[in-house]
Amino acid sequence: MIKKIQRSAAAILAAGLLINTVSGCGNAVSGNDISTDDMNFDADMSQIETGSLNAGSSVHDPSIVVTDDKYYIVGSHMTFAYSDDLRTWTLKGNGYTATNMIFGDLFKDETGEVFRYTGKADSVVPTDDGTCHLWAPDIIYNKANDLYYMYYCTSSTWNASTIGFATSKTIDGTYEYGGDLVYSGLTRYNIEETDVCDYVDEDYALDNYVKLDGTYNFDEYPNALDPSVFYDKDGRMWMVYGSWSGGIFLLEIDEATGNVIHPEADPENGVDAYFGKKLFGGGHKSIEGPYILYDPDSDYYYLYVSYGGLVSDGGYQIRVFRSKEVNGDYVDMNGNKPELSDSDHSTFGLKMSGNHILPSLTTAYQATGHNSAMIDNDGKKYIVYHTRFGDKGEYFEPRVRQYFLNEEGWPVMLPYITNGETISDTGYTTEEIAGRYYLEELGLDISGEYTDPTIIYLGSNGTVYSKASDGTIKEGTYTVSEGSYYVHITIDDTEYSGVFCKQLDESGKEVFVFTACGQNKTIYGVKYND
Repeated sequence: MIKKIQRSAAAILAAGLLINTVSGCGNAVSGNDISTDDMNFDADMSQIETGSLNAGSSVHDPSIVVTDDKYYIVGSHMTFAYSDDLRTWTLKGNGYTATNMIFGDLFKDETGEVFRYTGKADSVVPTDDGTCHLWAPDIIYNKANDLYYMYYCTSSTWNASTIGFATSKTIDGTYEYGGDLVYSGLTRYNIEETDVCDYVDEDYALDNYVKLDGTYNFDEYPNALDPSVFYDKDGRMWMVYGSWSGGIFLLEIDEATGNVIHPEADPENGVDAYFGKKLFGGGHKSIEGPYILYDPDSDYYYLYVSYGGLVSDGGYQIRVFRSKEVNGDYVDMNGNKPELSDSDHSTFGLKMSGNHILPSLTTAYQATGHNSAMIDNDGKKYIVYHTRFGDKGEYFEPRVRQYFLNEEGWPVMLPYITNGETISDTGYTTEEIAGRYYLEELGLDISGEYTDPTIIYLGSNGTVYSKASDGTIKEGTYTVSEGSYYVHITIDDTEYSGVFCKQLDESGKEVFVFTACGQNKTIYGVKYND
């Protein structure tokens, strides 16, 4: 469990943070702080050394699997890569070809079932561009069967898709087709090509899943896309899935077979007998790529999703919700979740990442999303996602960043990609904390824009100094929890809770950073010592 530490003046003093007051004499600040007259609020980054990482591969929608000796990611377009350091990745399978070492048997489709309903030009629902679509796979080791299960989706249109699974004795395949699990995009004219009526009455299906014009009721029911499978704390298996359309849904998995368990209908609690439990969303809002991870440190289940469009200017971004129970309710920092009736979902969900620029980056990171998450064998926690770049069009690469839980149990990601950093369990000194920071505020918007960093100062007296638009100096506060890396920082009347840490920037230079969240917004701070 997360242990909340009482923050008081005595505790702050014990942590080595000097509690002083702003002097009433001119603009001088007591303690070790410089005068506010001498503070430099120019956020120019042109003199900071820059660098960039070549990840070595291009994997979209990366889902991570950890073994004893390697990290693996599997992604859309039949891509598969491995790494020793979570920074550079070596491709082992790539592309729609029968020679693909990982997916070859699926692509050949000797059973005729993999792409029967969706995913190819000759499927029951033909692909809208005439090409092959196998997207967003997820791999999990099935403890009961001693096999690796790959859950994947074939898709033909923006709402007609199929979730299926395949198995392999080894993580790197090849994977053999196991069966189809969930169909979407069904209409009055193709419902017999699905298994829907094996679980619900045909009249019910036509009345609910199909609109009066005979087309799929996509506003209320899911696109069978983006499956992710996980174990809960009691050892039961579940699959979360969904993309835009009717929202995010949850079905239990039979560990013995790998098949879904279709539940009894419970409309009052949002449970459909075919599609499962609706967690949130609907109305074709841009919510997709769900991933659930249970964290024993907080005893919460964390549901990560992506908002926006996945293209470089689409505002793709990572949001997170949490729940004490595996089947919800999953809510954000304000205790809310997006519903079908909500016309604007941008205010829902803690925004962990999005378009941003930081010191040492050669260009902005854009469309950072469709993430997976993992707790490594050493206990460190990581978010894995793909990103596009401000100067590379639609080119994308995987990125991995370490995250921590703040005092309230919400995840906060470090500003820079992981490079072996370890947080100090006993916290940091006043000298390390106080100073001039580049501040990046992510906001809540869903757009292709990003904001340039501004400058703030953290004084050794627990004061935050920033510059208002009229040139005056604004003041906030921050406190550090005793003997820890936790920080609470108030800027413009918003309180953020997060952590301090040392890590390397993109050029390899050590910097002192903080990452914190409040009211569903995230801020990053970066301090250079010279």
